[in-house]
Amino acid sequence: MIEVYHGGVEKIEKPLAKVGRDNLDFGKGFYVTRDLQQAKDWAERTARQRRESPIVNTYGLDVESVMKNFRFRKFEHYDSEWLQFIVSCRKGYDSSKDFDCVEGGIANDRVIDMVEGFINGTVDETHAIKELSKHSPNNQICILNQEVIDQCLTFKNIL
Repeated sequence: MIEVYHGGVEKIEKPLAKVGRDNLDFGKGFYVTRDLQQAKDWAERTARQRRESPIVNTYGLDVESVMKNFRFRKFEHYDSEWLQFIVSCRKGYDSSKDFDCVEGGIANDRVIDMVEGFINGTVDETHAIKELSKHSPNNQICILNQEVIDQCLTFKNIL
């Protein structure tokens, strides 16, 4: 069991897998992170935009059960496979057809220019990977299947 966090502006005791925006990094799902500071930063950013109070939801995630009983994909680095996956999801690929849960780096402010450059054809894959590999990935876990949430994710509290 690991502790994971979801930053936002509301308490979420019973998350839903298919709620949220389309065309995100790993698809339409419930996103959490192993990194508390990252969740706090996201909560602060969201709170400023919505003029509300930041909230970080804390959960226990049974990763062993996820890996054993569900289709789990983990990207360890910013590499070609990660880049291709991010691009396909941002273009509308429904990753839930192949995976129940995906973990890996975020296409955030540090790396988004390379990702967008690759998407629009101004940066080739070799150059994009070279630049991306200079960065240590932040962490995000996208839960795409409601059964993973129901069976493996336990709400703990809010911060």
